[in-house]
Amino acid sequence: MTDQRKAYVYAMVAVLLWSTVASAFKISLRYLDYAQLLLYSSIVATALLGAILAVTGRLGRVFPCSWRECLKSAGLGLLNPFLYYAVLFKAYDLLPAQVAQPLNYTWAIALALLSIPILKQRIGARDIAGGLISYAGVVVISTRGDILSLSVESPTGVLLALASTVVWALYWIYNTKDGRDPAVRLFMNFVFALPFVFVYCVVVSELRVPNPAGLIGAVYVGVVEMGVAFVMWLSALRLSENTAKVGNLIFISPFVSLFLIRVFVGEDILPATVAGLVLVVAGLVFQRAGRRVSRGSR
Repeated sequence: MTDQRKAYVYAMVAVLLWSTVASAFKISLRYLDYAQLLLYSSIVATALLGAILAVTGRLGRVFPCSWRECLKSAGLGLLNPFLYYAVLFKAYDLLPAQVAQPLNYTWAIALALLSIPILKQRIGARDIAGGLISYAGVVVISTRGDILSLSVESPTGVLLALASTVVWALYWIYNTKDGRDPAVRLFMNFVFALPFVFVYCVVVSELRVPNPAGLIGAVYVGVVEMGVAFVMWLSALRLSENTAKVGNLIFISPFVSLFLIRVFVGEDILPATVAGLVLVVAGLVFQRAGRRVSRGSR
């Protein structure tokens, strides 16, 4: 099998895994609150990433860590997994999965907007048009198609879902400035984030042994969303001749996710959700057309 075929396989596995996580979030939150889900899934992901590094012989790259690298890992860990997943899980707690999931996919628009003040990049007409199309989809989804009334079921949930895209975009912008092995970077982020996650869970929730259903959910989120899917995606991008060849596969995920939400979560998917998601993805595709996909982007 050629490297490009392997890249397609890894990318499709990552896309299919990511398609399941919206359902996994919503189901897990039936048994754990959002802070407990954050803590237990982060512990699982940290252990998994450490095991992956050990098996692949890269664990030794973690230890020669300078003070500057440690501070960078601590700062990035505050963004992801701590702040990003705290905000995202709370959004899923407040919103139907079919609303939270499409809103989270607008992170690429947030990335383009934040690149202006942070990276001093110019925004073009394509970026503006793509952003307007995607955020029009956000309005359709948030109002359940009743655009004129601008009535939103949970304004706080919508704001949190959109805020998660800002956090992820910030994480990605600053993460690209770290030249270490991507898997090592991710592992170090989780290691430094765990104390913050632990304290946060103690303050806003409680520490308790989760019931079996909650434990299974946390393990699934930690293994799939925070661990294996990222490793698969990074492997696909590394092996692909052109990152755009595998990068565009990510747009399959939100539509598969809606189907799984219907089957496993039991939500009736509204026509407005589908229409809004089409607008969100159309805006992202339009913004992205003619560009080379940034290596490692999700």
